[in-house]
Amino acid sequence: MLFLLAALKPLWVDCQVNDLYLNASFRALVFIAHGAGEHCGRYDDLAQRLTGLNLFVFAHDHVGHGQSEGDRMVVSDFHVFIRDSLQHIDLMKKEHPELPILILGHSMGGAISILTASERPSEFSGMLLISPLVVASPEVATPIKVFAAKMLNFILPNLSLGSIDPNAISRNKKEMESYTSDPLVYHGGMKVSFVIQLMNAIARIERALPKLTLPILVLHGSSDKLCDIKGSYLLMDTVQSQDKTLKVYEEAYHALHKELPEVSTSVFTEILTWIGQKVSAAGETSHT
Repeated sequence: MLFLLAALKPLWVDCQVNDLYLNASFRALVFIAHGAGEHCGRYDDLAQRLTGLNLFVFAHDHVGHGQSEGDRMVVSDFHVFIRDSLQHIDLMKKEHPELPILILGHSMGGAISILTASERPSEFSGMLLISPLVVASPEVATPIKVFAAKMLNFILPNLSLGSIDPNAISRNKKEMESYTSDPLVYHGGMKVSFVIQLMNAIARIERALPKLTLPILVLHGSSDKLCDIKGSYLLMDTVQSQDKTLKVYEEAYHALHKELPEVSTSVFTEILTWIGQKVSAAGETSHT
């Protein structure tokens, strides 16, 4: 069941997929950060599986996304996403101060997760990234195109540079149709100003990666055309974490949790196993 609690914050809508406050004995908190143009409701199937492990799962629609306020895919500064994520996490931790917290992000949500974790490096028991945005695509971010985008941001910040290609989301036709027909998914063009904020986030990530020491699991498709897999390899080479794993799904596209059944089933199993292990480890540490 998907719960929408709009009263918590005026700018973003909160999604919690739990049997809320029904005397459940939660083992950990899991915050999910969704990707660009989509909304937290698209993680209902994953969250349902996580709640089966007695995890308190929560998320929200980022500003300018889904049912949250603001112009679609417009943000004054990428750090707004980080600020809101930390505020939401603080709200949940206030209610469950004894529980460990893990963060899970997909695509742009991966960038948000990395920067959120880097703000409080000792607060998270683990970070799980699905096809994270870490580097810009070399075909898109050529020096000339980057320079042009920066100039356009001063002159025509609302100019559209094209929309996200739904054919690059998944090889699963049913999931692709669900994506294209979802009224809460933004199907319009990505504005110059938003692209600039993504570029700013990538620059911040480059500085943040060497500071990360928490356990990390990264899942990426080898045929991802939206977030370059080179970013995941860079992340693995750069973070200082002793506990870090990258699993590559050959020929898979961007949204691994929405991929062909043989891929998505494996992804869910990988996620549940890894998070279960980290939660158990965090529980043992808290009792020592």
